[in-house]
Amino acid sequence: MAERARWWSRLGGVRLRSALAAACVVAVAVVVAGLIFVATARSTLTDNVDAAAALRADEAAVALQAGEDPLEEVRPDPNDQALIQILDPSGAVIAASPELAAVPPITAQRPAPGQRRFEERTIPVSDDDPFRILSQGVATSGGDRIVVVAQSRRPINESIELVTRSLLVGMPLLVLVVGLATFVFVGRSLRPVESIRRRVATITGRDLHARVPVPAARDEVAALAETMNGMLDRLESAADAQRRFVADASHELRSPLATIQVGLDLLLAADSAHRTQLQRMRGEAERLGRLVGDLLLLARVDEHGLTLRRADVDLDDIAYRERDRLIAQHPHLAVHARIDPVRIGADAHQLERAVRNIADNAARHARSRITIVVRAARGSAYLLVGDDGPGVPPAQRQRIFDRFVRLDDARTRGDGGSGLGLPIAREIVTAHGGDITVTGEVPGLDHGGGAVLQIRLPLPAAEADHTR
Repeated sequence: MAERARWWSRLGGVRLRSALAAACVVAVAVVVAGLIFVATARSTLTDNVDAAAALRADEAAVALQAGEDPLEEVRPDPNDQALIQILDPSGAVIAASPELAAVPPITAQRPAPGQRRFEERTIPVSDDDPFRILSQGVATSGGDRIVVVAQSRRPINESIELVTRSLLVGMPLLVLVVGLATFVFVGRSLRPVESIRRRVATITGRDLHARVPVPAARDEVAALAETMNGMLDRLESAADAQRRFVADASHELRSPLATIQVGLDLLLAADSAHRTQLQRMRGEAERLGRLVGDLLLLARVDEHGLTLRRADVDLDDIAYRERDRLIAQHPHLAVHARIDPVRIGADAHQLERAVRNIADNAARHARSRITIVVRAARGSAYLLVGDDGPGVPPAQRQRIFDRFVRLDDARTRGDGGSGLGLPIAREIVTAHGGDITVTGEVPGLDHGGGAVLQIRLPLPAAEADHTR
């Protein structure tokens, strides 16, 4: 049963399932109604035939009792297929319709005067069509007689066959029309839901002020839209409170943190006995300062977006500076660079910060080697930083750009990683109209088999034409 329910839920959407359900219900109802209608029609037509036979029998009985010829008095309609036999109690045929002139009695029934009996059978004059036969006993001055009236069932069978064919043709058409109509009407009814779904799909943490459209009709869909808007109100309030808290806390922490850093500098200049411990504390204070700065930047980005001061920037110069910095700060790593001259329109300070963040990320994870590549191709500028570290599993390659995400907590906590460098880099690159991705390898780039972070930025129109 559970498997059947899962199969049904996987079968299309609400529109299709509703249309199929309506079609199935109508099909069952029409089949049942058709069977009842055919049975009722058959019974009604049979009753009509029996009534016609009884009328003919009564007319023949009246003629017999009056001493007249019943076959002369009973003149059926030209379309009436009634056949008559007059029998004596022994079964001998006294009179008969021309069609039954040489035919023995067509029934074995011998009812007493005043009695009637019905049966259904074929007669010699018609091997295919069954007849409805009425036997009625009549008392006459010349003795008892039996009036036998046979009515063909062919009209009944033809009528039932016509009705059945009509139902067999009409029922599928009706089911199809109901299914299509249900599909269309349910689709129209669900249009507000689809509008709500499309709007919700575009709402991110940056635009929680957006709201879903509320249909004019005061129905369940409108109630759903109002409920979702209420939920968005609460989410926006919570997000605003969180951003204000982060921004206020980061701002308030900067002054005491600066005081601590100045004090540690003074202690380092005056106290040589505890220099190692003071230097460690100074490093932790710098790390805390970077973390506070990162939090304040992200809070400002969330609230107002990133403000850029665009100018012509040589991406290759930024890459060279990062190469030299990595060589100086990480002498145990071999830094390889393949840098082409590329000029873009960007905020030099912010872009350098993004490149530094991905370079520091590579330095934290590299075993012995870092590779930096700058090139232009297909109307875009590319900066790639690869390392020979353990790499990033495909399932985690989008997650590492989320805030405070560490794939290896023990390692990153020990060397200063906060889980904010890559998210900040993504915010900066996105604000420039580009994207940042991570992959395991890039054709033509020998980086040692670890992770490769790639920044793609749009080139100015004039530069882009030269790279196509």
